[in-house]
Amino acid sequence: MVDDQKKALRFYTEVLGFVKKREIPMGEHAWLTVVSAEEQDGVELVLEPMGFAPARVFQKELYDAGIPWTAFQVGDIAAAYERLKGLGVVFKMAPTSMGPTTLAVLDDTCGNNIQIYQVS
Repeated sequence: MVDDQKKALRFYTEVLGFVKKREIPMGEHAWLTVVSAEEQDGVELVLEPMGFAPARVFQKELYDAGIPWTAFQVGDIAAAYERLKGLGVVFKMAPTSMGPTTLAVLDDTCGNNIQIYQVS
């Protein structure tokens, strides 16, 4: 869920590096998806508009509690962290070792905490 589809599309493509797959107009919103640049026929991530009032409450509660909405695996978390920080991304948690996994949490600018992680 995102609070602004246009802003989300910019962030997920220009900052995180996803590629827009589908944009099907549906009234004031769109069925809008992005995919990995490396696997464009793989899993599609829907940038779902906040059109349902209870969803706004749910999203805000997750965000305020610091709970990530989703997680993306990266090959080199230190490099990803530095690249994203250089692009102005705000991190709620810097890379932190959690046993066999290192993770970091960032703000997607659209109402969500997003986790990136690397498995050792």
